[in-house]
Amino acid sequence: MKLLAFDTSSVACTVGAMQGEVVVTRHEEQPRQHTKILMPMIRDVLAEAELSLSELDAIVLGNGPGSFIGLRIAASVAQGLAHGAGLSVAPVSSMAAVALAAADDGGVVAVAQDAHLDEVYLGIYRVSDDRTVTPVCDERLQRQDKIAELDGLEHVIAAGAGWHRYPGLADRNKERLSTINGVLYPSANALLDLGIAAVRDGRMLAPE
Repeated sequence: MKLLAFDTSSVACTVGAMQGEVVVTRHEEQPRQHTKILMPMIRDVLAEAELSLSELDAIVLGNGPGSFIGLRIAASVAQGLAHGAGLSVAPVSSMAAVALAAADDGGVVAVAQDAHLDEVYLGIYRVSDDRTVTPVCDERLQRQDKIAELDGLEHVIAAGAGWHRYPGLADRNKERLSTINGVLYPSANALLDLGIAAVRDGRMLAPE
């Protein structure tokens, strides 16, 4: 499968291109610079993977939740590229990509991303041995000190920048957590894995 994937829902700008077993990725953490760096990163990964837009099967878009401005940037670029090349867009959850990257051996992952003003975007996912990601609850925005979704769960892997931004979140849930993973933001490899599943399942959108 031939895919281009990118995500700008956080302070990180993540881009990847895949042609069969060849995967090329770029990852830059440059807040408020996504508009400047996204297209050059896309050109770089496509060139290194020896791909043109017209050869792609789809564009994989990390669609949040996350920064409104970042999401708008990525959506605009995806729409423009897809429309120009006649491609479909496969939207995938940015937080599911974090969960997938954090659970190499499977497990339940609670992803918390900083939404500022004492709030987090929260998502809980079950990652299977075959790297299928299934939501345990709906992704949501809520106060970091009012989270009850972890009640009844055990051996949960914590991932995402929200756990580091609000240490009290981990303190209040320490009996439910097995570890706080170092994965903070979506990775291109995880986006591509989710994109493969989305394309195979037909979960794609035509460019508007």
